[in-house]
Amino acid sequence: MKAPAMANKTLKAVAVPKKKKRNGLNLTRKRAMMGYLFILPFIIGLVTFFMVPMVKSVVFSFNRLEVAEGGYELIPMGIENYRRMFLSDVNYVRNLGEALLYMVTNVPLILIFSFFAANLLNQKFRGRSLARAIFFLPVILTSGVMLVIDSGDLLQSSYGIAQPDTQEGAFRAVELARLLLQTRLSTRFIDYIISAVDRIYDIVSMSGVQILVFLAGLQSIPPSLFEASNIEGATGWENFWKITFPMVSPLILVNTVYTIIDTLTNSTNAVMDQIDTVAFGRMDFGLSSAMALVYFLAIFAVVGIVVWIVSKLVFYYE
Repeated sequence: MKAPAMANKTLKAVAVPKKKKRNGLNLTRKRAMMGYLFILPFIIGLVTFFMVPMVKSVVFSFNRLEVAEGGYELIPMGIENYRRMFLSDVNYVRNLGEALLYMVTNVPLILIFSFFAANLLNQKFRGRSLARAIFFLPVILTSGVMLVIDSGDLLQSSYGIAQPDTQEGAFRAVELARLLLQTRLSTRFIDYIISAVDRIYDIVSMSGVQILVFLAGLQSIPPSLFEASNIEGATGWENFWKITFPMVSPLILVNTVYTIIDTLTNSTNAVMDQIDTVAFGRMDFGLSSAMALVYFLAIFAVVGIVVWIVSKLVFYYE
């Protein structure tokens, strides 16, 4: 009986001491903390400047706002504003459908063009910095006062500058249509291409931010991946589909969400213009709040569906 007891004591004496747990953060938690720190200004701005107007808009949508001495007075109306919006207003539903349809046709064009332009700007050539600045220039030119100046009415009325004749552009569109018809492609696809050519200026002007995001993603791809692929005899086309495209797929999701929101909240959007007219033209803040709330929910639903679909195709490199 003494032998096993002595053996147990010996084992306890030579037992390896347990390692103390580290109290520091691991790499994953550090990255998470840096991510939260990065979005902290946005969260502060969201709570401070967005949540209060959002709650007030919801309250206004169920009331009629009347300007009173020293402020305003809310008269409860229930869902009357929503009933007027869908049943009495003949323009809102149509404008909402047109905005969503325009988004469906416009977002793929912007993403394809911005990704193609980013790949070109990622190549090494003389004047690359100048070329990148030129592609981002439309973002600056189509903001604020420059957006108003760019409209043809102000140029023609204030300075007598007439807009360029569109006959030459229409002739080129007809020639392009004839060329595409000879390929025996679908007429819907040909119409889509022709409409894209007609809106090339709008597409370029709305692609500046997306080009920068894609360009940053392309530059972050480890060169060792391409070196190993080239040693194995892969072609440039295979490198693109096996390395480049999967590595930037998370940025495709980011740019898709950004482009959807940017397209649907553009100042030239018919729904945005109608909400502004109802609020500040007809002074019907209750109806305009209901329109804005429904439009916000529609955008939120579209973004949620797109994120759910596209996120399944995203590849994350670790």
